[in-house]
Amino acid sequence: MQVILRAEVRGLGTAGQAVEVAPGYARNYLFPRGLAEPATPANIARWQQEQRQAAQRAARELAQARAQAQSLAGARVRVGAHAGEQGRLFGSVTAADIAAAVGQQYGITVDRRRVHLEEPLKALGEYTVPIRLHPEVEAEVVVVVEPA
Repeated sequence: MQVILRAEVRGLGTAGQAVEVAPGYARNYLFPRGLAEPATPANIARWQQEQRQAAQRAARELAQARAQAQSLAGARVRVGAHAGEQGRLFGSVTAADIAAAVGQQYGITVDRRRVHLEEPLKALGEYTVPIRLHPEVEAEVVVVVEPA
């Protein structure tokens, strides 16, 4: 029986591939779990349409990430924190704090998991922090930690 895989199936193939499987395997395992669908002309046409839409969506996301990276190029993000006399912070500035500051100051929504800090910032000063906006696009911002 010919099926189109909707997800990767170990030992069988990856999403989008048309493969030949035993009818019982398809009926009892692949179809109930949503891992595959019959390779009818209508399903093949729908799958191709979904692939075209996914490619267009990916291109839009990449273009948006590149535009955001240009607007963040050389950006200085100011983050206020409580500090002692020696310039040491009472807490620390985390990726979530930086993501919130970028959103507030530049209007660009950034997920905290996309801000790459080796470790939280624990002193006043300027730090260069990379932000991965897309798997292919990275922007560097200067984070200025100043007393609140």
